[in-house]
Amino acid sequence: MVVVVGFYKFKKVNFLKKKKELINDLLIKNNIRGTIIISQEGINGSISGKLKDIKNALKALKTIFIFSTFDSSNISKILFQPFHRLKVKIKKELVPMNISLSTHTKKKSSYIEPEKWNSLIKDENTLLIDARKPFEHALGTFKNSINPHVNNFRDFPKFLNKLNKNRPIAMFCTGGIRCEKSSVYLEKKGFKNIYQLKGGILNYLNKINSKISLWKGECFVFDNRISVKHGLKVGTYSICSGCREPVSSKDKKSKKYEEGVSCIKCYDKLTQDQKERFRMRQKQIKLAKESGKKHIFQKEFS
Repeated sequence: MVVVVGFYKFKKVNFLKKKKELINDLLIKNNIRGTIIISQEGINGSISGKLKDIKNALKALKTIFIFSTFDSSNISKILFQPFHRLKVKIKKELVPMNISLSTHTKKKSSYIEPEKWNSLIKDENTLLIDARKPFEHALGTFKNSINPHVNNFRDFPKFLNKLNKNRPIAMFCTGGIRCEKSSVYLEKKGFKNIYQLKGGILNYLNKINSKISLWKGECFVFDNRISVKHGLKVGTYSICSGCREPVSSKDKKSKKYEEGVSCIKCYDKLTQDQKERFRMRQKQIKLAKESGKKHIFQKEFS
């Protein structure tokens, strides 16, 4: 069994290169995989490993960054490794929006627990904003949510500027971090009634029973699970090796879908040379699987 944990913490951070080295050594020592981003405004990560190793890693991260709790975190268990390797990156911002966040930033936005979220978004006066990318919205979202149609998060403020300041705004994203920055931006622009789903979609799917849920579809995640459903169970989507876009069961019925090669979204865009190269890669994956060997694109079960 593999444990997957997503988390973030906004906190002023110095000596980034030194901390990157400490984190890298720590996670390698504990057999942890995943991606961690650090910047002068904090840490954001999604990692996986055995429960004992994850606990040790999280405890050590809190010590390195000198804090007791994450701003948000979520945990789930699966049968395979969702990450191929470990990556620790230094970036200017945890989420690229050209807005700096620190513990000194005064936030008035209200965190809404999953149990109270339904009541808020049922109010017809509430503007329900999906703060994710269009392809994520297409896989699943809350009923009556607004898709900003923004592929680059740096452009998100342009969408926010068009919103009505007199209406309550309820925002949600995968784990909550995009909403943190968006809410601060709205506050600076004079918006008053700003709400965000605490812990994001993942927290909602983990706590709310599907029978009373207002969520429709699945939630895209940036690892080999591809998508998750209620209870954070692994979803039904896979990834097209040709364009890296999510592929549904319905998409796989198309004549343009070929496992490891193409899907309906990229078939007409790929050259014949690209398709042949992808077919060769898929053949290598198949041969490795048949011989009992591991391949970089193969899921590892534990």
